[in-house]
Amino acid sequence: MHELTVARRIVEVCAERAGEARVRRVTLEVGTLTCVMPEALRFCYEVATRATPLEGSELEILACPGRSRCRRCGREVTMFDLLAACECGSVDLDPPSGGDELRIRSMEIEEMS
Repeated sequence: MHELTVARRIVEVCAERAGEARVRRVTLEVGTLTCVMPEALRFCYEVATRATPLEGSELEILACPGRSRCRRCGREVTMFDLLAACECGSVDLDPPSGGDELRIRSMEIEEMS
């Protein structure tokens, strides 16, 4: 389960940036072609945040689909997975662009008193 490794790295980076502040929310951009399963990542994130400044924080995942073009009819195809097909039924697509993102978009922290 590579989601656990991803979650641990997210927690590590956010904890380092937050310093002593408590993290309330982390927003991620996750490409739909990365083979990262959002629900597995949520579970692993909850485990990875235990006893850290991120414990109890919300994880928001923004799905970023890939885009391709059908070689048969020329339509643009939004790819939510690697087995995408065009509306015309063709699976003969150009190599996708995008959909491979995996980045921390933002982090919300509590104000320190």
